[in-house]
Amino acid sequence: MKKSLLFILICVLFLSYSERGYAQLGISHEIGVLVGPTSFFTDYGERWDIQNNISNSGFGLGLVHYMNFAYRAECSCYTRDRYFNDHFKIRTEIDYFKSKLEHYGPVAAKRSIGGKLLRAMHGESQTIEIGASLEYYPLSIRDYTAFSYLFSPFVSLGVHFVNYQPGAYSDLGSLDDPNNVFPTFVGGIDLSNGSTWAVAASAGARYKLTRSSDLAIESRWHYYNTDWLDGLNIDAPQNKAKDWILWVNVGYIYYLNF
Repeated sequence: MKKSLLFILICVLFLSYSERGYAQLGISHEIGVLVGPTSFFTDYGERWDIQNNISNSGFGLGLVHYMNFAYRAECSCYTRDRYFNDHFKIRTEIDYFKSKLEHYGPVAAKRSIGGKLLRAMHGESQTIEIGASLEYYPLSIRDYTAFSYLFSPFVSLGVHFVNYQPGAYSDLGSLDDPNNVFPTFVGGIDLSNGSTWAVAASAGARYKLTRSSDLAIESRWHYYNTDWLDGLNIDAPQNKAKDWILWVNVGYIYYLNF
């Protein structure tokens, strides 16, 4: 995690020093913060069980930076009216997610040895991510900036570099002892830190608060290129997909150059 934080700090400093250079290219900047609940879809509990999906939820925090191609920072004027400039932004961001994880579902609810083993096991997962996305706005960014309408929907697609740190323990004792672990998980536990990539896709909308600020709401899907995000990777019918999360967030966006 320390190496990831150092890497993120270097990236933030690079962006701040590059801002003046971007301005010369006719790019303005926006910064913001996003926060909201997350649902973790992992090997804990029944993946499609409603109680499991609701209960295994955590929180997410994001710091975002946007490159706005529709407005020129150096002259406080609009750029040439081209389709890309008026409908796309590039978003870079740093995200942090954390969730406590429990085994919920019909098997865990049973008064059996297996149910007892599942209820006794507790886990958590936390990630730090840095990445970039291309955001598409169907409506004109220029018109939205000029208050022609108050709402502006968007969709985005991007890639994130992810550092993850799982954790787990059992009320019955060490997880290295097979007698304390549900049989399906024996040999499928690894609580080592790791790194991977994720695809991030989202849909949302902005609401114009003032000339230089927006309120944003977004639903985001992160699909990770690993099944070890929670420290579990089992060979079972219910484990047909890698780990992923659903993040619903609200945010405040501020325009630096307006």
